Amino acid sequence: MGDVLAGIHATWEFDTDSVLIRFERGIRTPKLFQSLRERRIPYAALSSVTLTPGKRGTVVLRAVPRAGADPLVEAASGQLKEGCDPYRLVLPAEREVLAEYYADELRALLDPASDEPADRFLVAAPEAPMNFKAYDGRAGFDGERVSFRWSWTGASSAKWKAGDQTFKVSELAGIVWRSPEALDGYLRLLPRAAAPVDHRTGGSLGDLHGPGGSGSADDASADGVPVAAPVTRAADQDPAAVLFGLGYGPVHESLPFAAAVLESVRRTQPAPAASAPVLVNAGRRDPADIAERIHHLGELHQAGLVTDAEYTAKKAQLLAEL
Repeated sequence: MGDVLAGIHATWEFDTDSVLIRFERGIRTPKLFQSLRERRIPYAALSSVTLTPGKRGTVVLRAVPRAGADPLVEAASGQLKEGCDPYRLVLPAEREVLAEYYADELRALLDPASDEPADRFLVAAPEAPMNFKAYDGRAGFDGERVSFRWSWTGASSAKWKAGDQTFKVSELAGIVWRSPEALDGYLRLLPRAAAPVDHRTGGSLGDLHGPGGSGSADDASADGVPVAAPVTRAADQDPAAVLFGLGYGPVHESLPFAAAVLESVRRTQPAPAASAPVLVNAGRRDPADIAERIHHLGELHQAGLVTDAEYTAKKAQLLAEL
């Protein structure tokens, strides 16, 4: 597209095969956005696009990611608050017509298999090295190894007896991130021999993030990951976990960390059998669809939302697709 759509806290720059989301670095911008800075989202990583009314005279344009396409979304596992969703662009209500135009443009670029889970990550994970301070220690990740260094004051005796820990990502089956905004937040590493854990003891059978995404012990076994008896230790007793707490392991530090580890773990697993490539937008577009978009573009031009130059260039681009 080559266009730019500026909203509150972020700007979307549309390219031929992806949208670059740049986040602002202001006082009111969520810290997670400031930590991410920018993200390039391939259109192939999206499943749908929505436009809904927002709060206090705004509209929300949201690109919905495909399951399994984004390590950050997979690690978050639905725990992010709405205001921290990096796929939402909040715009003033008076720009609704323009937002609707871009929503239609994005929908036209979606992969034919957009409603199916992705077989690999399509969005880049935050880059290592990175670290954060947990309640009972400090976590570090250099791209190949995760290290836990225990705190004198916060770590349990079980962790002190086990000593500081280092885990190669090649030895891990996945991770579990429980938001620090919950009462018992933590980051737990799952060694390849470990099965999903139970939230009653510090984990969740539905929170395994391994080669096949979240799933049960049976799912992990089906993906070729050996499983053992379920983990029964609470996170504060598990040397493969660090605890969050008030001021420790905040979302903007621990979630990108978890996403980076998850992406590295997934990359070390055997790749699934490759399927035949699907050509996106192959062939010519439906003339009726092109006519409708040109009509919509004309309305934006008349409303003063698109300049003469932009109108001429976009109309020529649409006509070239016939």
